[in-house]
Amino acid sequence: MADAKAATADEDDVEDGAEAAAEGAKKKFALPSMKVMIIAGAAFVVLAGAGGGGYYFFTRKHEPKAEASAVKPVVFVDLPEVLVNLSNTGSERTQYLKIKIVLELADQPMVTQITPVMPRVMDAFQTYLRELRPSDLDGSAGLYRLKEELTRRVNASIAPSRINAVLFKEIVVQ
Repeated sequence: MADAKAATADEDDVEDGAEAAAEGAKKKFALPSMKVMIIAGAAFVVLAGAGGGGYYFFTRKHEPKAEASAVKPVVFVDLPEVLVNLSNTGSERTQYLKIKIVLELADQPMVTQITPVMPRVMDAFQTYLRELRPSDLDGSAGLYRLKEELTRRVNASIAPSRINAVLFKEIVVQ
């Protein structure tokens, strides 16, 4: 009888162990299954989006934009030649600056706006250029500073209008 009770207890333990293992397997199987489905769903959404984007990018026609064809040509206005003596830095020899300048404007109507104030622009140039020393014009950095300063002075003279740039046609220092 003891053997029968022991056998029954062993069978109960085996059944309990089997049931626990089956439940554990169901739990382990159910949890990863849900994770796998979520990951697979997210991967599907990402791939579908990438595929749709690729299809759109590669199948659309590349047409030039209307804005690019509507670019207005710039207008250039020649200014009179300017000849000034440069500021003396203690040397007895007088040096001169001869400069030919062109203004770059955004459009043709700007010419009619600038023409009436051209004496003011030329006065600003003369006043500034007479204060320069020959060393101020050395190298490309000196010419760049000169160009930026002249652009700033022109824009101040013709405000609220604005020019695009001051361009040099000729610069001679003697």
